[in-house]
Amino acid sequence: MKSTRINNCLWVAISISIALLSVNAAAQNAKPIDVSKSRVADHWTSERRAAAIPRDLVIDPRGLGYLRRPDGALQPYGHNVAAQANSPSLTPSPFGKPGAGDTTPPDISGWDPKADATIGASYTFKATVTDASGVKSVTFKIQKAGSTVQSFSATKSAGSNVWSVALQGFTDGDWSWSVVAKDKAAGGNTRTVGPIAFKVSTGGGGGSGGSGGTVTNAQWTAGGAVQTAAGRLYFEMPNNAQRTGPWTGYVCSGTVAADGTTGRSVIITAAHCVYDDANKAFARNVMFIPDQAHTTASGTDRNCSNDPLGCWVPSFGVVDVAWTIRTFPDNIAWDYAFYVVADSGAHQQGFNSTLDVLDTVAGSLPVSFAAPNHDVASSSVDFTYALGYSYSADPKFMYCAEDMTTTGTANWWLGSCGLSGGSSGGPWVQPMDTTAGTGPIISMNSWGYTNQPGMAGPKLVGTSAACVFGAAKVGPIPSTTQLDGDAGIKVDPSTTCP
Repeated sequence: MKSTRINNCLWVAISISIALLSVNAAAQNAKPIDVSKSRVADHWTSERRAAAIPRDLVIDPRGLGYLRRPDGALQPYGHNVAAQANSPSLTPSPFGKPGAGDTTPPDISGWDPKADATIGASYTFKATVTDASGVKSVTFKIQKAGSTVQSFSATKSAGSNVWSVALQGFTDGDWSWSVVAKDKAAGGNTRTVGPIAFKVSTGGGGGSGGSGGTVTNAQWTAGGAVQTAAGRLYFEMPNNAQRTGPWTGYVCSGTVAADGTTGRSVIITAAHCVYDDANKAFARNVMFIPDQAHTTASGTDRNCSNDPLGCWVPSFGVVDVAWTIRTFPDNIAWDYAFYVVADSGAHQQGFNSTLDVLDTVAGSLPVSFAAPNHDVASSSVDFTYALGYSYSADPKFMYCAEDMTTTGTANWWLGSCGLSGGSSGGPWVQPMDTTAGTGPIISMNSWGYTNQPGMAGPKLVGTSAACVFGAAKVGPIPSTTQLDGDAGIKVDPSTTCP
C-alpha cells in the first residue's frame, strides 16, 4: 500500500510536469505581434472604439444610397442629395392649424409579421405609417385565440416612417394582431388594419425561435462554430477622395472562412467593410476580434487581453474591381470581400488564446458557392440564419432567421430581419446546424431599405465571389506596411479567373 501511494504521487508529479511543459510549448509557439500591427491594435483606444460607428448602407425609395448614422439620420453616400423628409410638406392651413380640413386617415403598409407568418417566442412588430398631417400615435393590438386583447404603443424609428415594438413571452398557438394609427389632423383621423392572423412556434435552436419560426433580432445563445469564427471588425475609411484630414472609425462583422491554405487565414465580410467605393480607398487600421461577445469587459474597450481569443490585424483586403469602379447602390451585386491575416505576427493575445493561427484558434465555416434554397413554399429548406455583432447591443452577438427570398436580380432577401448597425458583413448560414452552430456561408449582411425592415445579401452563386476568394488565398502578403488606403487587391475576374 505504501509503495502504491508513492507511485501514485510520482505519477501525479510527472503529469503536472508534462502539463507545464505543454503550456510552455504552447506559449513558445506564440510569437510577438509585429511592430506595424501592434501599432494598429494600440491605435484602437477605448475612446476610438467607442466612437466607431456602423457602416450601415441603405437605399431610399428613389434608389439613392445613404449611410445610416447611429441616431437614424441619413447621410448622402456618393452624392449630395438630402434624404427625404419623413412626411410631405404641409400646405399652410387658412385656419392657422396644421391639418385643418384633413379627413384622410393615415396610410398603413409593410406590416410585419405578415398574414399567416410563424414567429418565435419574441418578435419585433412593425408597420410603416405615413400621413400628410403627421402621425400622432400608432397602437398594436395583439390577441391569442380565446384570450383578451392587449394593446401596445409603438415608437417611431429615427429617420424613417417605421413604427415598432419588441415583444416577448409568446406561447405556441394561433394569434392575431391589428395596427391602429391616428393622425394629427384637427379631431384626428384613425385607420385600422387587421386583424392579421399569425402563428407562434417556440421550438428550435439559437436565441428565441428556431427553424420554421421567424426571428427578427435576438441574441445568439446556441454557441458552436459560428460563435468563435464570427467577430467584430474595426477599421477606418477616409472622409474625402484626397484621403486628407481625419478618417472615420467604423464597425462591421466578419467570419473566418475555411480556406484550405497554410500561412494565412481568410475572413469573409462585405465589400463596403473593406473598400470605400465613394472615396476610392481600402480601409486602414483594420482589426478583427472573434467571439467578442464573450469578453470579460462590460463592452467595447481597448483591451484585447480581456477578449477570449484576442485581436488579429489583417495584412490586406480583397474585392472585385467592379465594386471599386462603381458607387453604392450601383455595385450591390459585388458586396462581398475578404481580409487576409498572416499566421505569424498578427495576433495580440486574449485570455484563452496562445497560438497565432487565426483559423486554428477561432475555427472556421465553409463558404458555399452553390445555389442555396430560396422561395420554397410550405418548406423550411430555405430557412436562413443571418448573424452579426450589434452596435446598439454591444457586445452581443445577434441573429435573425426566416425563409429566404430575393430582391431584384442580384440579392437574396430576409424581409423581417431587424439586425442593427454593426452587423454588416456577418454571415448568412443555410442550412444551420443549431446544435453545432455550423453550416455553409451562402451570403452576408449587405444593405437595407430606408422605409421598411429587411436585410439584403449578395449572391455568391454564379458571381465572381469564388474568384475573389481564390485571390485571397494566393495573393502575396506584403512584407512592408502599405500606404493608407492602398492595402488591398482589386480582382479583375476577366483576367484572374478566365
